[in-house]
Amino acid sequence: MREIVFDTETTGFSFSDGDRMVEIGCLEMINRVETGRTFHAYFHPERAMPAEAQRVHGLSDAFLADKPLFVQQVDELLEFLGDSPLVAHNASFDFGFLNGELQRCGRGTVGLHRMVDTVAMARMRHPGAKHSLDALCSRYGIDRSHRTLHGALLDAQLLAQVYVELTGGRQIGLGLVSEVVVEAAPSAPVTPAIVRPARVFAISDDDRARHAQFMKTVVNPLWGSEAVAH
Repeated sequence: MREIVFDTETTGFSFSDGDRMVEIGCLEMINRVETGRTFHAYFHPERAMPAEAQRVHGLSDAFLADKPLFVQQVDELLEFLGDSPLVAHNASFDFGFLNGELQRCGRGTVGLHRMVDTVAMARMRHPGAKHSLDALCSRYGIDRSHRTLHGALLDAQLLAQVYVELTGGRQIGLGLVSEVVVEAAPSAPVTPAIVRPARVFAISDDDRARHAQFMKTVVNPLWGSEAVAH
């Protein structure tokens, strides 16, 4: 199954209030295994970057000044997304900006039936715990030491590892190998069985004579009576 894990960076919290997407990072997974295919882009937001947003992701007006508009890269983005499910952390936020930008340039929106929200998954699996991306990375032992600022592609890469853990851990990949060749261990040498000759227990003449003498002492033996039923 093909899935896309993605993350966005924005100028604020609400597209409807005038905020815009400035970065998107997407990576492809097949059967919960990263394929190495990614899509990553920065966009000029056509507005100033608020200082509080810049402190989160570090994307300044100067850095974004020469970046393309969303509409200039929308075709490449949509081609990469295809019709696959889209995995995001607090997915309603990222879907809101993605669909807002798509509507703004006259494109159809992405259906919410394709949305996979890892925050909702984490709440079900770990009720009462912290569900931020940082907290989940700590819980699952995922290295995030290189994450000094938020970044869409970096966060998508971390989220992909979290998603694998939320959906069963690394063992889910065991069924992905189409053919496994198992080399049998060398067998221990077989020791041939030793066939011994049959043992013969011969009766001596003295034994026969003593047995005959004993039989004469038996009164009314069954084996010699005609009354024995057949």
